Amino acid sequence: MCADDSPAVAGVALLDADANYLFADDAYRRMTGEPAGGLEGRPVGARAADVAGPPGLLAAVLADGRPRTHASPGRRCTWQRMTGARSQALGLIGVLIEQAPGPPPRLHVGAAADRIGTTLDAETTCEELARYVSTALADAAAVDLTAAPDPAAAPLRRTAAAGRTELLADPAAAAVAERAIREGRPVLDDRWLAAPLIARERALGVVLAARAHSRFTRDDVLLAQSAALRAAFAVDHARRYAEARRTGVELQRALLTDPGLPHPNLQLATRYLPAGTGDLVGGDWFETVRLHFGRTLLVMGDVMGHGVASAVDMNSYRAALRDVAAADLPPHRVLRRLDMAISDAASRRPAACLLARVDPARGIVSFSSAGHLPPAVFAGDGAAELVDVPVGPPLGTGLGGYDIVSRRLRPEDTLLLFTDGLVERRGEDIDTSLARLARFRPRPGCTVDELADEVLARLDAAHAADDVALMAARIRERALPEPD
Repeated sequence: MCADDSPAVAGVALLDADANYLFADDAYRRMTGEPAGGLEGRPVGARAADVAGPPGLLAAVLADGRPRTHASPGRRCTWQRMTGARSQALGLIGVLIEQAPGPPPRLHVGAAADRIGTTLDAETTCEELARYVSTALADAAAVDLTAAPDPAAAPLRRTAAAGRTELLADPAAAAVAERAIREGRPVLDDRWLAAPLIARERALGVVLAARAHSRFTRDDVLLAQSAALRAAFAVDHARRYAEARRTGVELQRALLTDPGLPHPNLQLATRYLPAGTGDLVGGDWFETVRLHFGRTLLVMGDVMGHGVASAVDMNSYRAALRDVAAADLPPHRVLRRLDMAISDAASRRPAACLLARVDPARGIVSFSSAGHLPPAVFAGDGAAELVDVPVGPPLGTGLGGYDIVSRRLRPEDTLLLFTDGLVERRGEDIDTSLARLARFRPRPGCTVDELADEVLARLDAAHAADDVALMAARIRERALPEPD
C-alpha cells in the first residue's frame, strides 16, 4: 500500500494569544499525552511539546503570522495564527496529523521550494535535490548533469547522490535515466524513477530515484517532476550567473592588469581579487604613468559603490588621470585637477585615490591622498610602517584641498598601495584592520611578486567581503660597473 492510501488521524487544538489552551479534542490529547480535563488556561506541556511543537515555534507563529510545522516520528503538527480586526493575533489553531504505519510519509511538494536552489551554486542545488528526493519518495537518489547544450554530445556526470546509493548501480537504473533525458519527460519503470532537469527548453541533466522494495506511483512522478523543475531553473540560473561573473571579472582583469609600464628602474607587482560574492565587478583600479627623469607615478583608486556603474566610472577616472598626469605635475596638483575635471560630470561617483610619485635616482617617493587609506613600506628586514599621508576629500566632490608628503625609499624597501578590501573586516575598526597589516612580516629577501602574494595569503584576501587591488613597488638597484 502506498503512503497516500495509509489511513491518518487528525487532532485539533486551539490556543489563546498567550499560547495557553482554549480547546483540545480527544485525538489531539491522545497523541500528545495531554490530560482529558483541566487543560483550559494551561500552556502546552513539556511532553506534548515534543509532538505538537516547542514554545519557541508557537511564539514565532504568533509573532509573524507565518504557519509552521513541527515534525516528530509518525506525526506532524501545523500551527496557524488566528487573527481578528486589524490583524490582531487572537491565538493559534493547531492540526496534528498521525500517519498510520507504512512507507515513509511524503513531504509536501511545497517543501521543495524551501530546500532546493538555496544558493547560486549548481552542485549545491544538485545535492539539495538528491537529499530531498531520497527523503521524500525514495530510498536513494542521484543527480547527473551534462556540460554540453546537447545531452547526446557529452556523457552525464554524477554530481550528487544520497540515501542507499548502491541501489543506483543497477544498469536498468542507468537506462531509465538515459531514456528520461533523451525523451525529455519523466520515466517510471518498476523500482526506478527518472525526471529530466529542463530549463529554457534544454535538458541540463536528470534526477534518478530508486526504491528497494515498493513501486513508485503516479503521484511520485508528479513530486519528482516538480522537484526537478525547481532544480533545473536553479542550476540554469547558477550557470548563467557564473558565466556572467566570469565575463565581468575577465573584463575588469583586462582593464586592471594592463596598466602603463613603469620605468625599468622600478620593479612592480599588481594583484586584483574580486569579492567572492555580490556584484560581478567593482570600482577598484590601479595605474602607472611614466614621467620625466626616470620617475614613475603609481596610482591606486577605488570608486565608491559596486557593480557595472562603478566599473564604468573607474575607467573614466583612469582615462582622465592619464591626461592630467601627462603634465608631470606634483601629486597633490594632479589630484586637484582630476577632482575639478570629474566634479564637472555630475553623474560620476566619488572615488578615493592615492598617488605615489617614485623618484629612484633620488630615492624619494612623494604621496598625496584623496580619501584613501595610507600606503605601507616594508623594510628589507620585513618591518612594516604605515606612511602618514594627509587625507583630502574624495575625488569628484569639487572641494579640493590636497597636500603632499615625501619620504625616503631605499632599494631594499618595498612600497605597498592597496584598496580597503585588503584590510577592512565587517564590525572592525579601521585602525585595527590597518594594524593587522602593519604586524605582517614578509619573508626576508622575497621578490615584489612574492611579497604581494604573501600579503594576500596572510590577510586572507581570498575571502574578503570587498574587491582587493594592490600594487607592490621596489626601486631596482643598478648593477655596479665591471672593474677594468
